[in-house]
Amino acid sequence: MSQNLEANKNNAIAFYNTAYLGDPASAVKLYVGDEYIQHNPLVGDGKQAFIDYFTEMHRDYPDKSIEFVRAIAQDDTVAQHTLQTWPGNEQYVTMDFFRFDSNGKIIEHWDAIQQVPEQTLNGNTMY
Repeated sequence: MSQNLEANKNNAIAFYNTAYLGDPASAVKLYVGDEYIQHNPLVGDGKQAFIDYFTEMHRDYPDKSIEFVRAIAQDDTVAQHTLQTWPGNEQYVTMDFFRFDSNGKIIEHWDAIQQVPEQTLNGNTMY
């Protein structure tokens, strides 16, 4: 089955948004395939580890927010660029990569996160 790039982009956004805003179990149920390989070193491998991590994050930081700046799909992969705002107005830019199976379900994840500095040498935003 060929990849539906637009559906994969929408599903990656919906998956991350659902988990980030406090319902990781539903995110996994709706958007994750039979396996879930995690490359973030702070999160365990597999579906339950993902649910546990995001449940704890939402409990500890319920007022955080996320803005999806862009999503790009190619082959079986979606790349997301987001701006996260945490309590105290701390902002982080994240780049997430999701690999999809042939059924349009997420099966693997990589990410990088960087705090937005107050100033940059180039004057450009990070998003």
